[in-house]
Amino acid sequence: MKTIFIAGHSGMFGSALIRKLLGNPDCRIITRSRDELDLKNQAEVTRLFKNYSIDQVYLAAAKVGGIHANNSYPANFIYENLMIELNLINGAHLANIKDVLFLGSSCIYPKDCPQPMSEDLLLSGVLEPTNEPYAIAKIAGIKLCESFNRQYGYNYRSIMPTNLYGPGDNFNLNNSHVIPGLIRKFHDAHTNNEPKVIVWGTGEPKREFLHVDDLAKASIFIMNLETEKYKSAISSRNSHINIGYGEEISIKDLAFKIKEIVGFEGEIEWDSSKPDGAKRKLMDNSLINGLGWNPSIDLNDGIKRTYEWFKTNKEKLRL
Repeated sequence: MKTIFIAGHSGMFGSALIRKLLGNPDCRIITRSRDELDLKNQAEVTRLFKNYSIDQVYLAAAKVGGIHANNSYPANFIYENLMIELNLINGAHLANIKDVLFLGSSCIYPKDCPQPMSEDLLLSGVLEPTNEPYAIAKIAGIKLCESFNRQYGYNYRSIMPTNLYGPGDNFNLNNSHVIPGLIRKFHDAHTNNEPKVIVWGTGEPKREFLHVDDLAKASIFIMNLETEKYKSAISSRNSHINIGYGEEISIKDLAFKIKEIVGFEGEIEWDSSKPDGAKRKLMDNSLINGLGWNPSIDLNDGIKRTYEWFKTNKEKLRL
């Protein structure tokens, strides 16, 4: 039986991991709430790892948010994410835990990155200014895993997902990502019979979206991949693997898709004074596809599932 610690178990990705792992009788899952464990506190993290015989660590904890949140709180984003990564990865090392999976983000790639973005384009150009502090923290996490592997022969792996959505997402309009933000806006407008919904930007940028349940499956797949097979796959690239859906959609088309799913019949007004972010962010998923993993939840079905989850759980959410 493997003892698995999931850092960030109550978040969208952590919750999806637990849903997938709970069905495995060979797994013993350890979690801690924020009240029980401050991941920014090195002593607390080190103590937890020394008190348990842990086989695997999924590093799903992070401070996350959309363009508005990244623009408003850059110091919080770089400091908190660096502290969480440093404490968990070094803590795993001190406890001689050899298997760690680090969750990164597609924002690690340069602003004007060739599309689709392959793993070897990391550090090849200037980052998107709106989320640079968060991206730098995530790049540091990749390099931490890579460095511990080189020096100590560990099996620390990094995955870079594209834009995520799904059950457990953040629907707070001040710091949500695009899909939950649009779901919330269209739902509120539909409920209140409002004539229009204002959406940030021009709607022209294109994005790729992955359902969080697909990411959970991919993460477990990568964590348990044979060591030699993993090393062989990344030998000519950087030490991380992209995970995406493989298709992109414009924000404008996405907005109309969500509008239809929610049933809002008013107009969409585009606020071009607000930032668009990068023009395109499409992942090159050939590496993980070649290893034998492919996503299974299409965008239309995934948004419908997410909206149903939101309607069922909105009374419990901090909106």
